[in-house]
Amino acid sequence: MEYAVAGALCRCILCLLVAAGPAFALDGSESPAASPALRELKILYIAGDYPKAEYLSLLQSQPDDDGKAGALLALDEINITGKFIGFSFAMDFIALKRGADVVAVAKQSLDRDSVLVADLNAPDLLALANAPAARRSLIFDIRTSDDDLRQERCARNVFHILPSTAMRADALGQYLAKKGWRRWFVLQGPSVEDAAFATDIHRAASRFGGKIVEARAYNYDAGSRRVDTGYQQIATQMPLATEGAPAHDVVIVADTKNLFGDYLPYNTFEPRPIVGTQGLSPVAWHPAFQEYSALQMQHRFELVAHRKMSERDYAAWLAVRAIGEAVIRSGKTSPIDLAEFMRSDAFGVAGFKGQALTFRRWDQQLRQPVLLASALMVVTMSPQDGFLHPKFFTDTLGYDEPETKCRFAQ
Repeated sequence: MEYAVAGALCRCILCLLVAAGPAFALDGSESPAASPALRELKILYIAGDYPKAEYLSLLQSQPDDDGKAGALLALDEINITGKFIGFSFAMDFIALKRGADVVAVAKQSLDRDSVLVADLNAPDLLALANAPAARRSLIFDIRTSDDDLRQERCARNVFHILPSTAMRADALGQYLAKKGWRRWFVLQGPSVEDAAFATDIHRAASRFGGKIVEARAYNYDAGSRRVDTGYQQIATQMPLATEGAPAHDVVIVADTKNLFGDYLPYNTFEPRPIVGTQGLSPVAWHPAFQEYSALQMQHRFELVAHRKMSERDYAAWLAVRAIGEAVIRSGKTSPIDLAEFMRSDAFGVAGFKGQALTFRRWDQQLRQPVLLASALMVVTMSPQDGFLHPKFFTDTLGYDEPETKCRFAQ
């Protein structure tokens, strides 16, 4: 037994010496070969200073490091892999002041060839993409879902991480069709974003056999919901807002600003499920998601951020992982080369959704399944079974190549 243990120990030591590579020779002399210097890619994370999202529930709030925490986690992960093949990654953070000129900041801060993660709203993202200083840059959009940024106003140097509004509406529409809930009553808030979501719900209805029995505009008057009788006001207002609708299976709410949607469950005139921007909602990520090893991801994030992972955290994490994947697999660091590789069939990034995630060549939108979740649980994931596509099932969500209006300027 002792000889067996000693033999095993010697074999382990020999393995360690071999694994150490050229740094040590078996005769005890130091190897003259030095470790090659790592090739560094610096990623710029640029974030705008915008008003935080407001919520009706005291249980919800937007963290100060929303997005940034996900990017930092991914940076650590890609450095672990990168160092073994000669790459290192660093990240600089640029915080735009409220109302700052993003073009001026780009001119001052960007190199000729930069790789950026952009936590910017649509106007600032477009300004950055069109800035002369950023024309040869590679920009990852982690905030917007606007369809027009992927359609008429698409930019060759921008790759979109979050699902578009059309993808979210289609994910919901497929599930409603599968459930046989085909009569949809749409309650739409006053914002431009509410109108965009409602428009995509109409599109999903025509694609998947839904029937919109009524689309009703609603402008909620908050009144004094924080006073002692606030719940009584809500219990009166929500039934009035939904009274008189034709027979319907679900209420689809379009309330992107969180003004009234969370008041609808259990308060509608007819007892119906609430889906859309509140209730059962289409999201890229959810803290309760645990399939496809996502539970490991949730745990890793909580260990470093000390909170749950948000959708924007996930988008930032995925953007940085995509950068690392492209660099490591292509061996290149130029933004132009990385963009070409990401458009190719050779690219794919793991996103804990059961398949490699890839970019659509026609609009540079990331293909991905979309989760349908309530506040506490993930209910399902679209595309739903039975919705077929000749190439990618995920291309049943959003604008397919024959439908696109994106024409990249060369």
